[in-house]
Amino acid sequence: MPLITQLRQLLARGTNRRRRRAVTSVLAAVLVFGALVLPDDLIRLTPGAFVRIPVEGIAGAALLLLLPPRPRRVVAVLAGVVLGLMTLLDLLNMGFRAVLVRPFDPVLDWGLFGDAASFLDDSAGRTGAIAAVVGAVLVALALPVLMALAVLRLSQVLARHSSLATRGTLVLGTAWLVSAALGLQLAGAPLASRTTAEHLDDRAQQVRTSLADERVFAAEAATDPFGSTPPDRLLNGLRGKDVIFTFIESYGRTAIDDPVIGPGVDKVLADGTEQLRRAGFTARSGWLTSSTAGGGSWLAHSTFLSGLWINNQQRYRTVTSSDRLSLTRAFRRTGAWRTVGIMPGVSRSWPEARFYGLDTVYDSRTLGYQGPTFSWSRMPDQYSLSAFERLQHGKRGGKPLMSEIILTSSHNPWAPLPKMLGWGRVGDGSVYRAVKAAGKDPKDVWQDAARVRTEYGRAIQYSLHSLLSYVEKYGRKNTVLVFLGDHQPVPTVTGQHAGRDVPVAIVAHDPAVLRRISGWGWQPGLRPGARTPVWRMDTFRDRFLTAYGPRSGSAHQARK
Repeated sequence: MPLITQLRQLLARGTNRRRRRAVTSVLAAVLVFGALVLPDDLIRLTPGAFVRIPVEGIAGAALLLLLPPRPRRVVAVLAGVVLGLMTLLDLLNMGFRAVLVRPFDPVLDWGLFGDAASFLDDSAGRTGAIAAVVGAVLVALALPVLMALAVLRLSQVLARHSSLATRGTLVLGTAWLVSAALGLQLAGAPLASRTTAEHLDDRAQQVRTSLADERVFAAEAATDPFGSTPPDRLLNGLRGKDVIFTFIESYGRTAIDDPVIGPGVDKVLADGTEQLRRAGFTARSGWLTSSTAGGGSWLAHSTFLSGLWINNQQRYRTVTSSDRLSLTRAFRRTGAWRTVGIMPGVSRSWPEARFYGLDTVYDSRTLGYQGPTFSWSRMPDQYSLSAFERLQHGKRGGKPLMSEIILTSSHNPWAPLPKMLGWGRVGDGSVYRAVKAAGKDPKDVWQDAARVRTEYGRAIQYSLHSLLSYVEKYGRKNTVLVFLGDHQPVPTVTGQHAGRDVPVAIVAHDPAVLRRISGWGWQPGLRPGARTPVWRMDTFRDRFLTAYGPRSGSAHQARK
């Protein structure tokens, strides 16, 4: 009996080992196959995307069958590491397309991970941010290793069953050729897949383009039609005015045109137009096409103010470290204005202030706010404007004021949201503790795309109401306001095929200010119409400097 029992145990162990090997081989095959056909866009991540015949798998199997044992192991490991890295890039592309509406740039986008970590820290808290970063690092390290082990495992299976594997490879290769020749498709995509090869080619082309972009941009930036304009020939049409440039976070065309979001925003704009009219102000509005979408506000800010198309971090670093005449710095060059920045989203040193020509910058550390944060936004927009009035705009005497103000309450995740208060109640911001406590949890909001869109619309309404109420209450006869959105919100709000247009408006008490832009074709009021001209955002600086130069005319005339 003991001998029979031992034999049974040995047989059971052998069976268990075979089962474990079989399960391991199946898991390896699933991992490798999934990586070979994985799309790099979430909208294509459907079950049908995985019903494909990947030519890379067929070619890889044929190569491994031909190689002797030692080279086969080396090639298998290297192929697995490369496939793991390609899979990581596909995952990054999914994330970037979902948020920034563009693929990940393997040359220029590495610096954005620091900004992403800061965003998580601000919106999810330090613990959540650390957990997310640690998880991302573990995935980045584990995926190439697991993929290398998986390919190595499959190479061993192929070697042990070489005859069957050879026949299977020939059958699949024939099926791939027939499918490719006949153009067979499944769920709108070719059955004969070249996904990995196409992605690799796309990455290589993207790298070449990004490396060449630095030379292209340097040539563009070297030409500045207003770079040598004498100070006394700049902005003559605005002398004596307090000029306020205001960016509203994520205020895109969707906020106006969307049938669900638009009515609420339209009402705020219509009411604001009437309220400003009663206060003696008139407005004209148009559309600008932003250089970014979903995020990257600083790219849009620099595009608008520099007159250059800034759509990546390399261009941003180049232009903000240069001597190019930004629109705000043009005010400083004249010597006729004090220049101030209100930057509630800035929490560390900000050397870009020199490029923007700002004499004084108030950031999250110096605006005096004693209230709670609202997810990423460190303070409500109404508080930022109230602090601006207290610290600068409300002080009389001296030169007129040119201000750049960034409003951040409409930054995602759009929960919890502040609410409008009487201006006398804002104080040091402590009052907002109760407002935040009564607000919504972003985790609850983001479980439902419809709720996300609703809260986005409410956030835009709040930011617009804050700004327009401020001008109505504190604006003076010499006040000129230029406000615009920086970019469209994320595709969760806009859908996958939205454009990049954002609204822009100029508000003034003096009719002569708006007469200067009478030839622009802009819509009366704060809401641009469907037929209002659409300009690229980088064209605004030159148009503005020309319109408010010594006389309406070309940039060449302004330089004479």
